[in-house]
Amino acid sequence: MTPEGRVKAACLRYLAGRGIEAWNNPTGAAKVGPDRWMSFGRKGSSDIIGLLPGGRFLAVEVKAPGGRLSPEQAEFLETVRGMGGLAVVARSRAELDAALRAAGHADDGPLFGCKTES
Repeated sequence: MTPEGRVKAACLRYLAGRGIEAWNNPTGAAKVGPDRWMSFGRKGSSDIIGLLPGGRFLAVEVKAPGGRLSPEQAEFLETVRGMGGLAVVARSRAELDAALRAAGHADDGPLFGCKTES
């Protein structure tokens, strides 16, 4: 698993432990024929999409330590913020936790079985 994949898995486990509805949001393209490609997802959309308690939209762009946002990713996060959602760049589970706490979601959910690794 890649460093970014480890962070994404930890963030998804953490969100599930908090009782926050969230899912992996893959984007990209796949070859579906000798000369045909099919794209999927919205370019720049966040790695994790979810809904916070109360219905607020959540977008989490996962980066390995030292990873940078693409212009499309930065634009997507700004769009989410501009429409009242919570947009987070997370390089660890701890960064996601800090962002949720700063947004007022300090003690939501049961945290059953939630590991604290980054």
